[in-house]
Amino acid sequence: MVVSRPVSDAPRDDAELLSAWRDGDNKSGDKLVKRHFWAVFGFFRTKVHDAASDLTQQTFLACVESRDRIDAKRSFRSYLFGIARNKLLHFLRAHYRKPDQVDPSRMSVYQAGQQPGFVTMREDQRLLIQALHRLPIDFQITMELFYWWDLTVPEIAAALDVAPGTVKSRMARARGMLKESIENIDASEAAKKSTIQALSDWKPPPED
Repeated sequence: MVVSRPVSDAPRDDAELLSAWRDGDNKSGDKLVKRHFWAVFGFFRTKVHDAASDLTQQTFLACVESRDRIDAKRSFRSYLFGIARNKLLHFLRAHYRKPDQVDPSRMSVYQAGQQPGFVTMREDQRLLIQALHRLPIDFQITMELFYWWDLTVPEIAAALDVAPGTVKSRMARARGMLKESIENIDASEAAKKSTIQALSDWKPPPED
């Protein structure tokens, strides 16, 4: 005999979990945190290795504190990554010698003196992370949110507080910047060729 799983056990989307969390169901809040923890940690790991754990905790703490102010019609992920971006910029300005010069549309995390973290990976993967690390901060964020964390263009636009057209423009420019960055990094020619070739698989967002 086949027994159907109770409807209450079915996976719930972020909006449903957020609503239940606001109504006092802390388990739903825990599920939201667990669902997005590694994405937020990965967001910081590719930018500020030594501070990744602390900034991840700060991001979720800020989310908890602002739980009741989150727009229920907005993507929870875009809200969460928007907080993460703000925490990143605050950290960089606190640690850079000229905080007023930390412009996320012009300065890279590399220029701000930070290093990404690496887990065991191939040389071409390390090279790609290094190249992304040399893009202006908001360009790096845009590329990673779209290609690694599967946010849509509107979600990225909400996270960065820009127009969707700006997101697409940055993505188009970032592809050329990435190729140039890869070519200028000290690495084997084989790794450079492999990494540049892999970029061809990074399809641009569809036209509206």
